[in-house]
Parts: sequence; structure tokens; C-alpha cells
Amino acid sequence: MDFKLTREQTMLVESLKDMARREKFKDLAAHIDETGEFPFFLVEKFAGLGLLGMTLSPEYGGQGESSLSAILAIEELAKYSCAIAAPVFESNVGPVRNIDMFGTEEQKKKILPPVCRGEFSVSVSMTEPEAGSDLTSLVTHVEDQKDHLVLNGKKVFTTGGGHASHYLVYTRFGNIPGHKGIGAVIAEKGMPGFTFGKQERFMGLNGMPSCDLYFDNVRIPKENVVIHPGDFSKLMLTFDIERCGNAAMCLGIAGGAYEEAKQYALKREAFGKPICEFQAIQFMAAEMATKLDAARLLVYRAAAGAGQGLPSIYEASMAKSFANQMVREVTDTAMQIFGGYGYSKEYPLERMVRDARAWGLAGGTLQMLKITLAGMIFGRRFNQRK
Repeated sequence: MDFKLTREQTMLVESLKDMARREKFKDLAAHIDETGEFPFFLVEKFAGLGLLGMTLSPEYGGQGESSLSAILAIEELAKYSCAIAAPVFESNVGPVRNIDMFGTEEQKKKILPPVCRGEFSVSVSMTEPEAGSDLTSLVTHVEDQKDHLVLNGKKVFTTGGGHASHYLVYTRFGNIPGHKGIGAVIAEKGMPGFTFGKQERFMGLNGMPSCDLYFDNVRIPKENVVIHPGDFSKLMLTFDIERCGNAAMCLGIAGGAYEEAKQYALKREAFGKPICEFQAIQFMAAEMATKLDAARLLVYRAAAGAGQGLPSIYEASMAKSFANQMVREVTDTAMQIFGGYGYSKEYPLERMVRDARAWGLAGGTLQMLKITLAGMIFGRRFNQRK
């Protein structure tokens, strides 16, 4: 398969490299990690460059670009910080794609143009205290009250929680059991009964907002239904685009760690010569480059093969699971090349190691993705409840 970038895609990557130097993203990344402050000032800059909503439909303010273009942008920005890449992620491969692909005309007109301008942001709200990997066990539910819906429940680990303006809430409709009863509605920040928990403090991803969401008899207009019960497959199909974005974050972190380790090995001396002269370091560098390239090919295949549509579940699951493992291995190796300095907060490696751990937990665990892959390999479903 030909993964040669188009002229426009090459220009996109180069423009982001220039922006990173101009805006001093390396320094900004360290500041974000230390303070936990999200770089809101970048949202307007990204909007001005056309990075927000680049994959969304042109008639609603988007650029109509392929998913691969968004993946390239996320990867390049995540080399510095996942928080820096977050606005591009959310506006291109996040839940806003559900609205773009399956939403009503009114929903698209209301939400998509402000997303592209950086005025709105949309977060996905899936996980519950007792329903993460087992998504079909959701208990958050809506009840039909004739002229509106009433939403009740709790969501946890919502990235963007408390900061996003809109939330795509995966919910059960009435008492319909299993996946057939699950759909999605839009909850807007400020709706009566919709409140937020405290901001989470994680091992890594400092600066990325995340908190619990509480829904206490929240009145949801019926025109806010995006996915109706019975269309659960649509939610999962578009979620595979988000999984490609997750994998792109891994590519960025690993790519950043690889570059840092390479430059360090060229200038750090031991026993009278640069450590890149030692075979052990050469082997580690070669293995890092190979793993990074292998993951990149899998992720690009999943994104490029879909064009502007939906990626294959098989390809997206394989790309994400491999990238999630790769980023841990590459950042660990990079830290080893740095030696004691890699463990110091004066250098970016320890942050990259921490950030790398998150992505194998979000968007479907490694184990669940491998079960999905095994089901496709053997041509059967493996019921985890039995």
C-alpha cells in the first residue's frame, strides 16, 4: 500500500513543526505538566490555521479532509504534549464525528460551525463505575416524557469533563436490555441537573481536563438525540475513528521520545566517546525506530484505508493495541538511554513515560481489543459473561 503523503499533508506537518518552534512547544509542554493548566489560548490559533474540524463537512465549516490528515496533525503535536494535541483530537476524531455523520441537520448547523471556530467543544461520555469495557451494561438512562427526555445517571473518566460545552452521552433508552437499548444524546453544559465532580489527578496527562458527570433528572430535548436505540453499531463504528486518534497520540509520544533519545545519544559521552558509538545503544535505537515505524504503518493503514469514511474495526483495533504497547516500550527504552537523567523532571522523558501509560486504558483496553481481534480471526464471538 502507498502511504506517500500528499503535498498538502506534507505542508501541514511542516507548518506544525514551524509552529512548535515559534510557540516554544517544548517549554509549553513542561509548563502544562507542572501546572496542570490546559493551553486554551491555542484553541484560537488552531482554529485560525484550519486545524479544528478539518475532517468535518465543508458545508458546516469543516475542511472535508481525510482522517489521515487529522492523524498526522495529532501525531506531530503529541510529540510535545497530549494536551497541546487535544483540541485537534477532539474536533476531528472525537464524538463530533458522530454528529457530523449521523446527526440531524439542526444538530449539525448548531454545533459543527462553532466547533470549527473553537467556540464549542464536544466530549464523549461513555464509561460508568460498573460499565467500561462492558459497554452494553450501561445504567445511565433516559425516560420518554412525551415532549422531552429525562436523563439520569453518572459517568466517570470523561476527558474534557467540566470544560467542554457539549457531551455526547451514551445512554440506555427506557428498559430496553443489552446493546439494542443503547443510543446517544447531547447534553449541554449548564442544563439544570447536569453537574460535574472534581477534576481528576492522574499519573500523567496533566493539563487534560477529566471529571465525573452527574445527571439528575436532566431535561433533554428530543431533538438532542443523535443515535437512537437499535443503532449501537453506529456508535462503535465512529468510535473506531477515535481509536485511531488514540493510536496517533501514541505515535506522537513515542516519536518525541525517540528524537530526544537520539539527540542525547549523539552528544552524551562516556569512556571518551558519544554513547551512540556503543553497540548496545545502537541496538536500542534500531529497535525503537522499527517499533515506531511498524505502529505508524498500522495506524496510517487504518486511517488511510477509510478515506473520509469509517475505518475497519479489525484494522483500527490492531493499530490501537499495537501502538498502545509500542509507546510504553519505546519510552522505556528512551529513558534507559538517558540513564539517570531520564528519571529527572528536568528532562521530558519521565513525563513521556507517564503519559504513555494512559492510552492503553482509554478507548478500549488492550485485552478487550485483542478479544475483538480474536473473534474476527476465528469467526466467532467470545461471550465474556459465560
